[in-house]
Amino acid sequence: MTKLRIAIHGAAGRMGQRLIALADTDDGLDIVAALEHADCPQLGLDAGTVAGVGESGTPITAELNDSVDAMIDFSVPAAAVQVTQLCVARKIPLVMATTGLSDEQKRVLTAAARDIPLVWAPSMSVAVNLTMQLAKMAASALKDHPSGADVEIIERHHRFKEDAPSGTALRFGELIAGEMGQTVHQHGREGITGQRPRDEIGYHALRVGDNPGEHTIVYGLMGETIELTVRATNRDSYALGAFQAARFVVDKAPGAYTMFDVLGL
Repeated sequence: MTKLRIAIHGAAGRMGQRLIALADTDDGLDIVAALEHADCPQLGLDAGTVAGVGESGTPITAELNDSVDAMIDFSVPAAAVQVTQLCVARKIPLVMATTGLSDEQKRVLTAAARDIPLVWAPSMSVAVNLTMQLAKMAASALKDHPSGADVEIIERHHRFKEDAPSGTALRFGELIAGEMGQTVHQHGREGITGQRPRDEIGYHALRVGDNPGEHTIVYGLMGETIELTVRATNRDSYALGAFQAARFVVDKAPGAYTMFDVLGL
């Protein structure tokens, strides 16, 4: 069986290490490049050793020297733009999992999709993407509810996460607003705010301990409440979803794809 040759960008980070560790147990994957920024203290070290699975024979480097079938990016926004440009230059299919991108950085990815196949999603988790579809179904059913439906999105992540609210929470909001028509996205509340407007979605970001990710969508009606919760207990779901996306994207035509495309939703 021919293995899929994968490059990991952000290889020394928390997600990069899980990708390398899980690939070590998958006979269909071969991590042939582990990329990091030029000042990374792990440069030159074996990627498998850094990930805690023993020597892999793949060193962590700042430059891509190998031929690869797909690139997976779990890094930071500025670095994500750089690796996107690298993939365009070398015609490498890309799985983009970095969140917190600015509008300008998003435009770089949109432009890249004209030249390469690109899976771009705020969450690689299968469960999260299934819950997004459930949230859309609920929003569609509740948009004309006689009492009106108030929507609040609560997300929890680890203390090290740098953007808030999460890209996943924002995507939930976009999908719900697309069904229900809310035009105001309210991030937290404080002081005398008055009655809750009918045209808003509220977002609340918690940063606690080592929480790998949790999202709750609340639909508040008069007399009853619906809550959809999706919760990760470790980072493996994101890594496994990214590998599924990599397998999907390698033989696709240039274009922007989502995890909905990967999962056939």
